[in-house]
Amino acid sequence: MNLTFRYIEIWKIRHRREQKDPSARYHSVMQKILIVEDDPHIAALINRALQESGYETYVAFDGKMGMELFHTLRPQLVITDLVMPHVGGHELCQQIRNEKYYVPIIMLTALSSTDDVVQGLDSGADDYMAKPFRVPELLARVRALLRRVEVAEHLQVSTLADLTIDFDTKTVCRNNEPIKLTPTEFRLLEYLMRHKGRIKTRMDILEAVWGLGFDPGTNVVDVYINYLRNKIDKPFEQKLLHTQFGLGFVLKE
Repeated sequence: MNLTFRYIEIWKIRHRREQKDPSARYHSVMQKILIVEDDPHIAALINRALQESGYETYVAFDGKMGMELFHTLRPQLVITDLVMPHVGGHELCQQIRNEKYYVPIIMLTALSSTDDVVQGLDSGADDYMAKPFRVPELLARVRALLRRVEVAEHLQVSTLADLTIDFDTKTVCRNNEPIKLTPTEFRLLEYLMRHKGRIKTRMDILEAVWGLGFDPGTNVVDVYINYLRNKIDKPFEQKLLHTQFGLGFVLKE
């Protein structure tokens, strides 16, 4: 499915949800989960359970496709099989861990000996479930890992290269030089910093920084990205705020 079309469809779903429940506009944007599983029946089972739980899901049927989707989507969590064609689960975990981008990984496999579990965890997985598994338990482990990431993201001070942001005092420094931001610029930087390394679409940013009341066709995101780039990037040699054409924006080294 075309990614742009998919984002439009997701926005329509959220908009209908907001019409039914006005408080929905204050919920966080849907969390993306990548499923890498070569068994179509198991992939469909996991996909359906996660979607019914409110997650945005994408499915890859081998490790190579999984890595390609990982680069494109930058999901919040990965569920991967161990034995797959082209690129196996161990290699996929190792490649993800080499990306300088932390994402929790759950490994699923029929191999359940102690040595298999140790090898899976050592390759970079955060959790390990043996097949056959219970779907409610898988969903509980997904929630637990995502909560762990959210706690880390709500630290009061965050750094990226020589950029530091203090969420409590609302101060920003780069190379020990203070940078003065407007309240909107700070909210935008705070959102990107809390999700550093992850591509955020214009719709994601609109919802998080401005709320759904704004026209999705507005260029306000691009305008403020430019304002922010002029302050945190332009005076410095290393650029941190990047445009991923056709996808969105990401704060990374």
